Amino acid sequence: MSGHRYRVVVVGAGFGGLTMGAELLDAGIEDFLILEEGAEVGGVWRENTYPGCSCDVPSHLYSFDFDRWRDRLLRFPDQATILDYLRSVTDRTGLRRHLRVDTAISAARYDDATGTWTLTSTRGERIDAEAVVWAIGQLHRPALPDIAGAEEFRGHTLHTARWDHSADLTGHVAVVGTGSSATQLVPELARTAASVTVYQRSAPWILPKPAARFGPLARAALRIPGLHSLYRAALSCGADLVMAPIMRRGWSAQPAEWVARAHLRRQVPDPVLRARLTPHYRIGEKRILVDSAYYPALGLPNVHLVTDPIDRVGPDGIHTADGTHRPADTIVWATGFRASAFFEGITVQGRNGADLHEVWARAGRPEAFFGLAVPGGFPDMFLIAGPNSFTPANSNPSIKARQTRYIRACLEYGAEVGGPVEIEPAAMAEFRRWLDARLADSVWSGGVPTWFTRADGQITNPWPGTVREFGRRLARHHPSRVFRRTGVRTPPLANSTRAH
Repeated sequence: MSGHRYRVVVVGAGFGGLTMGAELLDAGIEDFLILEEGAEVGGVWRENTYPGCSCDVPSHLYSFDFDRWRDRLLRFPDQATILDYLRSVTDRTGLRRHLRVDTAISAARYDDATGTWTLTSTRGERIDAEAVVWAIGQLHRPALPDIAGAEEFRGHTLHTARWDHSADLTGHVAVVGTGSSATQLVPELARTAASVTVYQRSAPWILPKPAARFGPLARAALRIPGLHSLYRAALSCGADLVMAPIMRRGWSAQPAEWVARAHLRRQVPDPVLRARLTPHYRIGEKRILVDSAYYPALGLPNVHLVTDPIDRVGPDGIHTADGTHRPADTIVWATGFRASAFFEGITVQGRNGADLHEVWARAGRPEAFFGLAVPGGFPDMFLIAGPNSFTPANSNPSIKARQTRYIRACLEYGAEVGGPVEIEPAAMAEFRRWLDARLADSVWSGGVPTWFTRADGQITNPWPGTVREFGRRLARHHPSRVFRRTGVRTPPLANSTRAH
């Protein structure tokens, strides 16, 4: 299907895509479309519905800049509440009329002659756009470990991001993984399962999580005009001052480590179990978790922690390297996502047929200027939450807000110069040199395996600084200084129709 050519097409309707839509509306751009492969907005908050799923960043901070969370009761809402918030924002801001769901994009191709993009859906639909913004995120491709015999298991298997709510979880449940989803899930499973066996490769660093609901004093204080905004600003400032420095070598991570160790001592009185739950790597090498229910759950009589490596999966359970076989009726893969596989399953061809995956292969890694623009032949193509723009220490919606404001400035600059614009290779080279130096000086350099890095050791996902620094550095590079016009764009066809 082809016809109307949109000014902008946004791919993805999670926090990033919706923020981009709001930014376009604020800029007076009405001719845009938001495409979503799922049946509703929400991104990871639509996909992840496992029991106990919630955010470990307070929602006053983990919310839109343009429509902030202002609840006086809930500090940490659960998944369903966050999804309802995203839906209500979509309706309140008028973004619903720009949304097309159940539309997955498999390819995008740039036409040098017209200076426009054509996106192709998995159903063969064609959608034309002057500019395309990819807001497809990093945490939406479930990762399954390559374990011998996994296909032989005769019980039920689930991934936390593809939850089956009809599954019988009253028997013996094995949980493989100890990341954020596992720590939230295990206490819930322990309520109903005959036994829960948790298979741990490496213990996570965990900081205590405050109560999900505000106390009476906080609720009363949040009635004061302006206090919601002040609380949000304090949270962001606190994260930048306390959490972000942990990611830098030479900065003291000792205070955070003291808090984490004290939290472990307080919640796990058994010294043997506590030793098995003590991480043997620097705090910050893996994503730090915030949780207060996981450790107590591991002390329950029906919950068992296994630290021996998994050797293989059998028809009725899991065998570990020490020769032990543990029966299981259900295996839950809490093994995260293929976060470094950017644009997996999507073909992107830019100017002169440049293939995005080949460009990144030649570079040796996925890369983009502040995670939002790719040099080498991709005019008027932008990314939200692209390579090295995930903050492990603050709120990712805050990073995305800064990216969308900059993309808006790039679109306005393109309109000013009268054609599609592309990031200058020299600007990317300068950014790459700075980024490489910072990553080499980060806690992830030479660290333990994590979803922040690829198998070859390339650090592809995290931003190595504060959210404030991200915005400050990005603001130094006005689009007129680092982008250039590449060709011209022919006018849209007359009498075209909107392809809704």
